[in-house]
Order: sequence, then C-alpha cells, then structure tokens
Amino acid sequence: MSYVQNSLVTNALLLLCSVASGNSALAETLKSSAQQVDKTMNTTSAKDKIISDNASNIVFVGTYGDEHQPGGIYSLRISETGKQIEQLGHLANPKLSGYLIYDAKTTTLYSVDERKNDGRGPVEPAASVMAFSVNLENGHLKQLNEQRAPGPRPTYLSLDSQNRRLFTANHGDFEHVEKVVFKDEKWTSEYVYDDSTVIMYGLNKDGSIAGINDLVVLQGHGKDPNRSKQAGGHAQASPHAHSAVISPDGNHLLVCDKGTDQVLVYSVGDKLTLVNSYQFPEESAPRHLVFADNQRLYLDLEISSELASMEFNPQTGSLKLLDKISTLDSGFHGLNEPAEIRLHPNHRFVYVNNRGEDTIAWYSIGGKGKLMRLGSVKLAKSIHPGLASRSFAFEPNGRYMISADRPDNKIKVYSVNSDNGALTFISEFTVPQPAFLTFATK
Repeated sequence: MSYVQNSLVTNALLLLCSVASGNSALAETLKSSAQQVDKTMNTTSAKDKIISDNASNIVFVGTYGDEHQPGGIYSLRISETGKQIEQLGHLANPKLSGYLIYDAKTTTLYSVDERKNDGRGPVEPAASVMAFSVNLENGHLKQLNEQRAPGPRPTYLSLDSQNRRLFTANHGDFEHVEKVVFKDEKWTSEYVYDDSTVIMYGLNKDGSIAGINDLVVLQGHGKDPNRSKQAGGHAQASPHAHSAVISPDGNHLLVCDKGTDQVLVYSVGDKLTLVNSYQFPEESAPRHLVFADNQRLYLDLEISSELASMEFNPQTGSLKLLDKISTLDSGFHGLNEPAEIRLHPNHRFVYVNNRGEDTIAWYSIGGKGKLMRLGSVKLAKSIHPGLASRSFAFEPNGRYMISADRPDNKIKVYSVNSDNGALTFISEFTVPQPAFLTFATK
C-alpha cells in the first residue's frame, strides 16, 4: 500500500474513532505527538552511560510526515545496553523518509523522499533521493545534494560503496487511470498504471549523488484477474519493485518485483543488464531479501506471508529454492503482509515483521537452508497491514534490536538471546510515525 493510501486510511479511521468515542486524548495525540519526542529517557542507573564517541550507537530514524506530523529524519543515540536513548537532532526534509542507508566509507546517509508528484496543483515535490554528511560526534546531518527519482514512491536503497554506486527501487502506486480508446473497430477502455523503476546512480568522492547512470522500467503484471486482498487485486496489475539489493561481490543487483511475483537478476556494469530471474507462484509477491553470503539469501513474500531460503549462483545469477515456510503462527488466520527481513549478525537466525499478526518473529536456519519458526514478540496493533510497523535493525554486534513501531509512535529496543534468537523488551522512545531505522557504523 502506498504512503498516500496509508495516510488517507489512517487519518479517516482515527478521525472516525475520535469523533465516535469522544476521545479528545486521541485527537490531542494526533495534534501534538510531533512535540512529544523526549530529550532523554532515564530508565537506568548512572553506570549505564551513553558513550558519545561510539558511532555504532547512533541511529537514524526516517519518518512519514502529514498534516499532523513533521516527517523527516531523527538522530538518536542509544547506550551500549539499549536502556537509555536520547535525541540528537531532527531534519524536517525529506518529508517522507521511508528508507535510509548509511555509507561508513564517506560517513554519508542516504534517504528516499517517498513522494508522487500530484500533477496539477497544489504540486508536491517529485520523488527523490538525498545525501547527507554525518557528524559522528553529535549525530547531526548536513544535506549534500538531491537527485530526482523518476518513477514514484522510491521504497528501497542499496549501496555499492566500493564501486561508488547507489540503487533505488521505485514502487509506484496501485491506482490506475482509465483511457478510452478505439481498438479492433470498437470503443473500449484501457487502464494505465504507474511505472515502476530501478535506478543506478553514481556517487562522488564526498558522498554526494552524481546522477543517474542507468534506469530500468519494469514490465509485465501478475495474475489477472487477481483475487488477492491487497489493494483490491490491483497490487499485481503492474510491476512493483519493492527492493533492489546488491550482491556481496557487487556483480549483481537482485530486484524483488511484487507485481509479477519475480526476483529479477541484473548484472552490474556501466549499465544494468537482465541476466536471470526466478518466478514464484502467483500471488506470492516477493518484497525484501537479505544475503547471508554470496551464495545464500533469504526473502519474504508479502501476499502469501512466506519466508524462503534460496541458493544464489554468483556466476550465472540463477536462484534455487531451498525451503519455504509460512511467516505466521499456526493460530493466526487474518490478513497479513510481512515487510522487513533481517539476518542476525551470527547468521543463525532470520527475523521478519508480520504486519497484521503485528509481530516480529524469528526463525532458525538449519542444514541446507531449512527454516523453522521459533517465536515472536507482539508489536502495537495496526488498523491495516499497510499502516503497521515496517522496519527493524540490529545493533552491529547483534546484542539488541530496535524496531520502528509506527502505530505506537515508538522506537522499541529488544535484547537478543544469541543462543535461541529470542527478543526481550528493554526500552522505548517516542518518535512520530517512524518508518525506517539504520545504524551509523564505523
């Protein structure tokens, strides 16, 4: 679901709830939560100090702005134990900071601005990607530059720091335009959807974005007619790139296309060249993937709520399915759309957040990629999967995880048991409409 759709649903439902119940507190929360971000959260003893020169404890939070919230990027510092959090700074631009990635080589943070230009006025800025220099002492950001991202709703960033390239996946919205045409000797209608694109940018030595080196417009569609509950079946009427992930060796870019149920594999050079693909069953919708190494990866399937382990051939770009299981507890039967997928730094456990079940679940990785769900922690209840928590990240050493619990307007911290993968709540911190998290690492 696009950000605009999310916002319309959110605001309408919250307004109805507040009017129907006379809940003035809810209205006040909507009005003022942008000002509720605490300067510090003192929940621990004095010995649990925030280490000011430890860059691994700096976290950037991308947020969604609307008429109630400012949006932009928040800089936080989290103590070594995860028990203490403080805000370092806030930038209001980009307003729709739905994805971030940090380059330690140049101490640069990159963000999407997840917009769609609405044409005739009032005209919002077009979708773009932005580069910011990072001060590792205080977490402050300074914008370096901005480049257009043709293809609305950029939803993912991938970085090839060694070869100075930045990649975006631009999802597009689900809405269509009806065109009246005269075809085969009769008047009829055709339906036009947003283009979904993948873009390769060059990067300058200072971390700024040089410009577009190549752009691919995705083609095709999924099952038609489509009976999936997502967007009334329109989610697969056209391509929707939701991630574009560079392989560990930098030779291939893997694109998860929700709309066509495919993972597209491009060789990376001066241009992007399609060299292979993997077709999942209809109404699967691959969303995100994560590499364990150059030959093993894991991905989640948004419509079918599944987790897959796959073997990757770095010579040919081919993919082989090893195992695939449900992301859900056997007792859950409602609408669900998994979003983020992360591999723990010890490579023994993979984690997925289920939007609908409203959990972060963890899974063991056995021989030959065998997967098994081990447990989960509950997140704040969402009114729709598209409005649920959509991002989490591990502290670089894997000692704790942070989650952007969007329905609760909170960043939540969980300790990680390295023996069994289990998560235990530690602390939380108020940030309005958190969408994405990333650590600044040395």
